[in-house]
Amino acid sequence: MDRIRLKDKDFELFIPDSEIQEAIRAMAVRIKADVEGRNPLFVGVLNGAFMFVAELMRALDAPYELTFARYSSYSGTSSTGVLREIMPVQADLRGRMVILLEDIIDTGFTMSRVMEKFRAEGAADVRLATMLFKPDSLKCDLKPDYVGLRIPADFIVGHGLDFDEQGRSFRDIYKVVEG
Repeated sequence: MDRIRLKDKDFELFIPDSEIQEAIRAMAVRIKADVEGRNPLFVGVLNGAFMFVAELMRALDAPYELTFARYSSYSGTSSTGVLREIMPVQADLRGRMVILLEDIIDTGFTMSRVMEKFRAEGAADVRLATMLFKPDSLKCDLKPDYVGLRIPADFIVGHGLDFDEQGRSFRDIYKVVEG
């Protein structure tokens, strides 16, 4: 599909699934080389990263430990600036290499706070892998360790990303059509 409509907004095709898959495979190669001989704990951030997490873990194809957590700082199309921990990590982080798996880094606020929290809980090394990164939207000192695709500051949906909980199931990524 070239265009979709969610609620009161129109979206146009932005990144096809094939490009996303290529970026995830390349990221998996880099991560696998970096974690060789270590015992990393991968933490998938719900809800948005569920597709990315599944695809990355399949590409890694190794017996890594995976768990999930859920945080929120968004309402509609913008960040509220307030981090809410909805579902904390259940695994012991002390002394572990932790790799956070996020769908998109926009303002950076959520992942910056989560990384600080994990370090305070005793993680030995906290890294961040993101499927998408909007460097022009970043509002804090955060540098992801692994980036699938760098994109402009457009509002997007699909491939796990939502607009008020709609649109996550699309395979491709769509950007909002303004005006």
